[in-house]
Amino acid sequence: VDIGAIEFIHRRLVELRDAGKAVLLVSVELDEILALADRILVMHDGRIVGEVEQAAATERAIGLMMAGVTQAASGAARPA
Repeated sequence: VDIGAIEFIHRRLVELRDAGKAVLLVSVELDEILALADRILVMHDGRIVGEVEQAAATERAIGLMMAGVTQAASGAARPA
């Protein structure tokens, strides 16, 4: 998909969200996810390993979850 199409798709997703529609965005592009999502669920090996609100999300935390690493209650990283 070229840059113009990506921009169009992003604008359309925001329009739908702002109109109160539910939008499911599946992407491996962290910048795209952080820019467009209100809530982020991360899957690894076919199961959800984490959920975070966009305001609290960081590229590092999401990247670790994508790699199968989750945060234990103590805050220490552990394999999913």
